[in-house]
Amino acid sequence: MDIFYAVVVIIGLVAFETVASIDNAIINADILSTMKAWARRWFLTWGLIIAVFGVRGILPWAIIWASAPSLGPIGALTATFSGDEAAALAMEHSAPFLLLAGGVFMVFLFLHWFMAEQKNCIVPGELAFSRTGPWFYAVAALILLGLVYFAVQINPFLAVAAVAGSAIFFVMQGFRLFADAKTLELEKGTGDPESASHKSQISKLMLLEVIDATFSIDGVVGAFAFTMSVPLILIGNGIGALVVRELTIRNIDSIRKYAYLKNGAMYSILCLGLIMCSEGFGLELPIWIAPIITVTIVTTFFILSLRRIRRHDYGTCPAPRKE
Repeated sequence: MDIFYAVVVIIGLVAFETVASIDNAIINADILSTMKAWARRWFLTWGLIIAVFGVRGILPWAIIWASAPSLGPIGALTATFSGDEAAALAMEHSAPFLLLAGGVFMVFLFLHWFMAEQKNCIVPGELAFSRTGPWFYAVAALILLGLVYFAVQINPFLAVAAVAGSAIFFVMQGFRLFADAKTLELEKGTGDPESASHKSQISKLMLLEVIDATFSIDGVVGAFAFTMSVPLILIGNGIGALVVRELTIRNIDSIRKYAYLKNGAMYSILCLGLIMCSEGFGLELPIWIAPIITVTIVTTFFILSLRRIRRHDYGTCPAPRKE
């Protein structure tokens, strides 16, 4: 009976991780398509190890240790992999902070794409908002101010979590801009080509790892709806992450042919970010709502991609002007 339970839980976790990570795979493929073969291989091997063991393995242990310092590192490790009540209580206590930080990151990720990045336009308003890039920082600041105002009335550490999510986004945006600058150097033929290429690839790898880690937070917290056993979570989510990573690597060019898939991924990111922020403030939502929303949105944009690409009647929003 125990073996049957473990198998059922692992299958459920693999399915949950795979479905919930569709948007992650699309975003990864978009970034990986601009990277060299060695960087792709690194992401598939060492990047997977970091994503599985760094987030899905070490994160629960770190949460339990931080939530119950009296256990000590060894005691927290034992509690993590024994699935006892201490692990469940620690995860329940820390979930709001993790969810709010990850939610803020995802909402900002969507807003930057929506307001300041070039895209294939299909949803009404995308073209108009693509010209509002300079206002992104003002909008982000006002959103953060509002979140901190409400969060500090509930728990000051919740406000810190919101600021942390914002800080992570802007740090990663800095890495992304650095990578783009190095890529531009290569295209113009200025600077040291080998050095610029290497730095660009490393910056993009760091961006991918942070995006992966952010998506993994929701997966780790959501996995506790299936089981409190961290080993089972590690196995199930790890296999799911491997499946998504393989599909991403093997279908980079195929994914990019579908012009609106990234749109779908970004809108699902917005929904997931809003769900995480809401849960961070204590709103209880069904565990299935995030996967259902992801599948629905991505499927819709996939169908739109098939229809519009065959007709060749889609347009690209103009890149925002750089001041």
